[in-house]
Amino acid sequence: MKESIAGLVQDHLEDAEVEVHAEGNHFQVAVVSQAFSGLSRVRRQQLVYQAIGELIRDGSVHAVTIRAATPEEALGSRGSDPDAGG
Repeated sequence: MKESIAGLVQDHLEDAEVEVHAEGNHFQVAVVSQAFSGLSRVRRQQLVYQAIGELIRDGSVHAVTIRAATPEEALGSRGSDPDAGG
């Protein structure tokens, strides 16, 4: 399932680097993409949800935690939460 989630996100956001961790059917998805540049945290998460929506609707994925950052944010916040403002 982790590979399916990563593949769907990468198909939706071409330049995306995706890392997926799972505990049962709860997934933590970290996505780095230039597509997030200039977007709010909510809009970034919406893009990721669009990519994996079918898995959520069919019950394969019960809960998702999303961390979405631009490459610059990811580089500048190693070891910290990119959504926290670095």
